[in-house]
Amino acid sequence: MNNTSRLPNQRILAIDDKEAIHQDFRKVFEASKQQGPGLIQTEALLFGEPSLGDDGPTFEIDSAFQGEDGLQRVRQALDEHRPYAMAFVDVRMPPGWDGIETISRVGKEYPDLQVVICTAYSDLRAFTIIDGGCCLMNDGMG
Repeated sequence: MNNTSRLPNQRILAIDDKEAIHQDFRKVFEASKQQGPGLIQTEALLFGEPSLGDDGPTFEIDSAFQGEDGLQRVRQALDEHRPYAMAFVDVRMPPGWDGIETISRVGKEYPDLQVVICTAYSDLRAFTIIDGGCCLMNDGMG
């Protein structure tokens, strides 16, 4: 019996034209793997003995720097029977598709993908973007 089918899907796709944003997602989602001895000792002091072997969740993060590339990665993941659980998609990604176009095209092929729309621009209103369960997140970066 294959136990990997019982594991939760923790695959994340970041679609953004800025390398720094991809690095930020990795910092956030890989933080649990980077707990040093200092943090473990502090946890032990505060909460008692640390739990051994529990390093927290492990996320697999892939990057796409344009919408077209993001759609290709989603297709490949589906072909490999390893779909993404979530995608973070930037709204503005010149020169290609914007995030709304990307989400529209991805949604036609994989409607179960959970999507978070990210933008640094305050001229976009949440109510004009949120449709079909999407969430708007202002990333504060310009």
